[in-house]
Amino acid sequence: MPLPEVASLVRSQLVAGDIDEVNRVFSDAFTDRYHRDGMTGVRVPELNPAVWRFAIAAAGPGAMVWRDDAGVAAFNLGHANGVEGWMGPLAVRTDWQGRGLGQTIVAAGVEYLEHAGCRRIGLETMPRAIENIGFYSRLGFTPGHLTVSMVRDLHGVPPRAGQRFAGREAGMATDRFHALVNEVEPGLDVRRETELTLASTLGDLTAVGGDRWTAAALWHAVPLSSSRSTTELRVLKLAARDRGAFRLLAETLLAEGARRGVERVAIRCQSAYAGAYRDLIGLGFRVQWTDLRMERASPPPVSDDGPVTFSNWEI
Repeated sequence: MPLPEVASLVRSQLVAGDIDEVNRVFSDAFTDRYHRDGMTGVRVPELNPAVWRFAIAAAGPGAMVWRDDAGVAAFNLGHANGVEGWMGPLAVRTDWQGRGLGQTIVAAGVEYLEHAGCRRIGLETMPRAIENIGFYSRLGFTPGHLTVSMVRDLHGVPPRAGQRFAGREAGMATDRFHALVNEVEPGLDVRRETELTLASTLGDLTAVGGDRWTAAALWHAVPLSSSRSTTELRVLKLAARDRGAFRLLAETLLAEGARRGVERVAIRCQSAYAGAYRDLIGLGFRVQWTDLRMERASPPPVSDDGPVTFSNWEI
């Protein structure tokens, strides 16, 4: 039961017209989090509005916002991807923190994802943020493995011609990618994010294996933040039938990034896939950042040399 002051807030669907307000709440809330952790020199930038539009469209009914007389008080984007559901970004305006609103928006996200049929529900937070870990733990989430953000600069990487799936082949590519993902991770549905990406100028798909795809990745190439000048090919979803196909796909992504003229390739590697992590290190990727994945149920075990699935729980 929400506190009376929280119950006075108005909840509605988050839409593209809310982006400016939501962006400010996001930046201020995460900057405050860093400052409370002692990193007073950090200022979290606002995100690229194009990325927000994609995230809101991908979340659909799961994009929620809470308002008071001053405007946006909090928001939570719940993403239902078949059996998998995740929340993010989510934030509470600084003057509302510590008043029960965070619990309310997380509970609303969980309720939406459960009703959408998701069996795995989770989110990611900073590993050192013990307050956050404790908060989510009290709401039924358990710490799992790390998500390791890894990047590889493309200086000296030879470009290689690749196929573009956006346009007339977008429908075929979406179906093939969905089939591959479901082969290696049954029940995971990435069609909405794939369709939105291929229908826009945000990114594309890269696949290997000829007519029978053995691995493929969905990626974006627009800057994540509105102030970032570094260009990168940023992987959102990735599926590979085995480690060999994963390595070939990673090499192909590097060549694709070089062909498109971006500065680096970024992959968020799930540390449960220890073999894939070692492969990325061997290909020259370096660790940039870590997040802690928290779920309401234990994730299934994975084989070190078996299929690989990276499902990004960030935008």
